[in-house]
Amino acid sequence: MPRFLVNVDVADVKTAIDFYTRAFDLRVGRRFGRVAVELVGAETPIYLLHKPAETIPFANAPSGRDYRRHWTPVHLDFVVDDLPAAVARAQAAGARLEGEIEEHAWGHIAYGSDPFGHGFCLLTFKPGGYDLVATAD
Repeated sequence: MPRFLVNVDVADVKTAIDFYTRAFDLRVGRRFGRVAVELVGAETPIYLLHKPAETIPFANAPSGRDYRRHWTPVHLDFVVDDLPAAVARAQAAGARLEGEIEEHAWGHIAYGSDPFGHGFCLLTFKPGGYDLVATAD
């Protein structure tokens, strides 16, 4: 089975460490010089990778890295026990809350973004969680 890693490109590792440790109670694991840092405390480590704004992410990319708020279908979901407290903590660390907390059959969700424009969600599950909406087909 492959091992799963989460990498987040950031323009400023120090700012990113401050945000992710304060917002989500993660802590610094290993440091990789000035180019990356490992955050631990979640089920999967998160690696903050220093990638300056406007640098080209891959060969023939249409543009350089842009850390203004952007949308991507891949994002981080943090499952928490107390959603209002988690939202307040993330906002105090510099997150932008995007809309109100929403209720769904499976639980509650809050949408936000980090200081680098990356979206994330904060979730709480009702007893049964996603099983409440799972189907056989």
